[in-house]
Amino acid sequence: MAGLIGKKIGMTSVFSAEGKNIPCTVIETGPCVVTQVKTVKKDGYDAIQLGFEEKKEKHSNKPQIGHFKKANTSPKRKLAEFSGYKDDLKMGDVLTVDFFNDDKWLDISGISKGKGFQGAVKRWGFSGRNATHGVKHEHRTLGSVGSSFPERVLKGKKMPGRMGYRRVTVKNLEIVKIDQENNIIALKGAVPGRRGTLLEISNF
Repeated sequence: MAGLIGKKIGMTSVFSAEGKNIPCTVIETGPCVVTQVKTVKKDGYDAIQLGFEEKKEKHSNKPQIGHFKKANTSPKRKLAEFSGYKDDLKMGDVLTVDFFNDDKWLDISGISKGKGFQGAVKRWGFSGRNATHGVKHEHRTLGSVGSSFPERVLKGKKMPGRMGYRRVTVKNLEIVKIDQENNIIALKGAVPGRRGTLLEISNF
């Protein structure tokens, strides 16, 4: 799937032509620079590597600086690979939000908010124990973790642990509005991450 890289700005709401209030996520989309063109002959697969958002050269190592100089561009914070572009792209080409003018639906991938170590009630939606009938100070505990056989905890058991801060993909989000002047796109609904999260936006 072809796409671009963007940054989550925040959420707002827009009124539709019918007067409905639509919750939207505002994303700064591009401009993205083509930093590498991968081919089957050289790399084993076809893909376009894009770079997004400026980064100071002092925060990049020498191999990274050399990589960006090949594309005649400055170091970038985020790199991502996409495939399936209709046009032949070359290193140094710039893609903007205009790329999505003909699309109605998009997929968004990003890192979700981290929520730290959480119990099973919050992490997995467990109902907890009874409020009485012999239950003392264990209202939000798991209950039984395993059976008498095979006398061990089975793999994949839902238990307390770190919640969030993982890659999440939300599919089929409707495009509400595109602002070409400011490279901003508004999508119906929520996307992963906090404000400032870098996202991969792709069509299908």
